[in-house]
Amino acid sequence: MENTKLNIALLAGGNSSEREIALGSAAQVAEAFDHQRYNVWLIDVHHRNFTYRNEGKEYGVDLNDFSLTVEDQKVVFDYAFVMIHGTPGEDGHIQGYLEMMGVPFSSCDMTSSVITFDKISTKRAVAHTGVNLAKGMLIGAEDWIAPDMIVAELGLPLFVKPNASGSSCGVTKVKSAEEVLPAIMAAFEESDEVLVEEFIAGREFACGVMATEEQFYRFPVTEVVAKNEFFDYEAKYTAGMSDEITPAQISPELTTTLQDYAEAAYKACRCRGLARVDFIVTPEGEPYMIEINAIPGMSAGSIVPKQIKAAGMTMTEVLNLIIDNTL
Repeated sequence: MENTKLNIALLAGGNSSEREIALGSAAQVAEAFDHQRYNVWLIDVHHRNFTYRNEGKEYGVDLNDFSLTVEDQKVVFDYAFVMIHGTPGEDGHIQGYLEMMGVPFSSCDMTSSVITFDKISTKRAVAHTGVNLAKGMLIGAEDWIAPDMIVAELGLPLFVKPNASGSSCGVTKVKSAEEVLPAIMAAFEESDEVLVEEFIAGREFACGVMATEEQFYRFPVTEVVAKNEFFDYEAKYTAGMSDEITPAQISPELTTTLQDYAEAAYKACRCRGLARVDFIVTPEGEPYMIEINAIPGMSAGSIVPKQIKAAGMTMTEVLNLIIDNTL
């Protein structure tokens, strides 16, 4: 009997400032797939174009049936592995299309993706779990709040960030009332809403988590030591601009607390597949959740692949677990 491999569309790219990062993550993931089990097709998603490239030629995906025709051979995809940071991969748009087409996929479902991509919705979903959250306020495009009022409410310094964006794009650490308005305008370039939060001083940590039917995986915690003022885009993606220590050199008690909080946040937002939860821990040892990354970076320099290795697992094992549990 012929052994039929699963045809997987590895969806990469996207439309946001994180497009190149997502393409790098997808290239790394493509190498890690178990090619004895799967045929993997890397599809570059850019606005309405879903493109497969091979030997200098481009082929468009037929979105009517989620198929690809290459040299007169038609491939109907059995599964989608979503590796798009930002829109449309983390905000629920791709998930909505795949759910409508009846195609199983690797990431959170549409509803959960909407929640985890929207920072204020994430905070509202997690608020009941006991996980500490920074105090903040949401500003819409039609809202006007005087910078002095913002500073009076949240103090200085504070963070201004797009409500729906990733990779720290459009995020500013503000140190004076005069910097508030320019920071808000910069954040509006990335998102229709802006979240302003109090500054929590402390050390930054990240914890990868993943659920399967049999087990909940809590990966070793990473401490992130940025050489900039915070873990911004440059610190995340420029070699030498941050140190990422895995496993973090912290007490077993703090490790367990961060893993507990990461699991609680993951479950509160009804996540699926692999995710990463980021924290600030105050000098007093109190963790505050920053955000959930529902499709974390998976390039060679990314945090979660290092955590997977530190856990004694391989990327191939993890990809197989994700696919087996989302089919």
